[in-house]
Amino acid sequence: MVELANLTFVFLAGLVTALATGVGAFPFFFVDDVGDRWNVALWGVASGIMLSASVFGLVLEAFGPAVTLSLDGLSVGRVPPRLVGLLAVGLLTGIVLVVVAHRVIDDYEVSPKRYEEADFKKLLLILGILTVHSFPEGVAVGVAFADLGFSGPTLFGFVVPVLGIFMTVAISIHNVPEGLAISIPLRAMGVSELRMVWWAVFSSLPQPVGAVIAFYFVRIAREFLPFGFGFAAGAMIYLVLTEFIPEALELGRGLPGGGRRELLAGLVAGFAVMVPLAFV
Repeated sequence: MVELANLTFVFLAGLVTALATGVGAFPFFFVDDVGDRWNVALWGVASGIMLSASVFGLVLEAFGPAVTLSLDGLSVGRVPPRLVGLLAVGLLTGIVLVVVAHRVIDDYEVSPKRYEEADFKKLLLILGILTVHSFPEGVAVGVAFADLGFSGPTLFGFVVPVLGIFMTVAISIHNVPEGLAISIPLRAMGVSELRMVWWAVFSSLPQPVGAVIAFYFVRIAREFLPFGFGFAAGAMIYLVLTEFIPEALELGRGLPGGGRRELLAGLVAGFAVMVPLAFV
């Protein structure tokens, strides 16, 4: 049986990622606008972080001791075919979920401008759509904590897996530019800074719930852990390639070079931030 204390810890980790979305609204406490150059760079940083976390965190972790990455290089041993199969199915399932989620979201307008105008029923609908949108990030956090209590450094009395810390940091940093993107149209409506922070956090509230569900699943069915890692990695990689990078290039259309330099610089910075954690 999964202990309530562990579920609570994972929920709090997911809540940290949701609260990080509110950080995206902080610049508006000091300035009236954030330039496209910084926006593009932030999306690049988020993309680099998510790609590195997916590949060096989730995918490598799915292979277990058969594949290890260290300062001495990449070591590859015999990988059981069943493990490869579970990982592959997980990757494909994660991609399918994002494709389906996009089709569901395309049928509804979830512009942040509607947040302030929505009644309770509409807010529930918006939260449901946001759940579909942000669930993969919550899953990534949840499966990353699969070894909670078994291995890793001690934090607040819990033995916390390094991968769990890795993914919590990755998703949190990724949520900052999302919070900024949500806050920009709200600023244009004249919404106060504190309410912008709240709506940014609101958009990511499904993440702690998704984290708990994923954690519970992999703890009671650990033989499917490679599937869980693959699911989260597939969803996040697909999100980066079909949503984050295109969003950055769209924002950078008016910049010299179409914003590609800023995007590349952000990608490199994102990898530089996260890749060292893969060797911890």
